[in-house]
Amino acid sequence: MTDLPAKPQPPRNALSEPYWEAAARGELMVQACASCGKLRHYPRLICDRCHDDAVSWTALSARGVIHSWTVAHHAFHPAFIPELPYTIVTVDLEEGLRALGRWIGETPFIGQPAQGRFETDGPVPELIFEPRAET
Repeated sequence: MTDLPAKPQPPRNALSEPYWEAAARGELMVQACASCGKLRHYPRLICDRCHDDAVSWTALSARGVIHSWTVAHHAFHPAFIPELPYTIVTVDLEEGLRALGRWIGETPFIGQPAQGRFETDGPVPELIFEPRAET
């Protein structure tokens, strides 16, 4: 398949740009409320705990355990057809948030330790999770 369209690009704006800049450096950064400290991902205009709009950004470890996973057998966009099938995982991060990313490795299982990283060689940094040895 050589006549595939380009992959759709995520929207980038002032709210999400710090996330994408960090991802391009290989870092998982999320918003933290500057008033109460609550972490939030995906970026939002106000804190859902204290409703303040003051925000800072903090780096996360990208370590956690698998909460859920699924295998995509049908592409939501034609540009993803060559990558089928692929596995997507939801990971409960050590810092208390959940993150969604592509899984690299054997079939995952619920509760499996995972380590995230960004692949930055494409047009958009992609969050990838892999098995992590328990320590």
